[in-house]
Amino acid sequence: MTEIDPALVHLVSRHGERTTQTPVSALFLNRWSARAMTGEPIPEKLLFCLLEAARHAPSAFNAQPWRFVYARKGEPAFDALLGALNDSNRVWAGNASALILVASKAEFTPAGQAAVTLGSASFDAGAAWAHLALQASLLGWTTRAMAGFDAGKARAAVKAPENLKLEVVIAVGRRGDAASLPPEKQALEKPNARRPLELTAFSGAFPDEV
Repeated sequence: MTEIDPALVHLVSRHGERTTQTPVSALFLNRWSARAMTGEPIPEKLLFCLLEAARHAPSAFNAQPWRFVYARKGEPAFDALLGALNDSNRVWAGNASALILVASKAEFTPAGQAAVTLGSASFDAGAAWAHLALQASLLGWTTRAMAGFDAGKARAAVKAPENLKLEVVIAVGRRGDAASLPPEKQALEKPNARRPLELTAFSGAFPDEV
């Protein structure tokens, strides 16, 4: 196992409320879901880099059930997606550099076989989102996935067919000043904690209560 530099882990663990019980790469602690963003333009090449990272996520049958619609700030599609968000998200997401709607497609036809419905389509789309978020963090950008949106409005905004499940809308941007957020959200602008590993991972079987 490659040794993790404990100084790096300590440095990022001091930020906000994150700590590790076992050393991990600083990559996982540096990534957190900010709301405050600068709204500065995101280069198309960089946006495609994030989508390329997502494209290489693992999936059942290599079906790659994730689908994305992206829009950069200033484009009509950005305003349409912004309008589909709930009030709590819309109040800050207008300062994102781009919005990305993530959808999943459960229907899949393996080569030479009959069509199947993938029970893991949403799970796999989540893996793609994680790849995108980590790549953004490595490049000095921040992301926040939002489940708080009106599915009907979002579907109409991006002309999504009914066989796609709309999962989340991702805000992408440069991290901004927390003072730009509404007062009730400013205190939330920090990495949040995780419950202890022993309450999440179990040896051999689940306990009576999880």
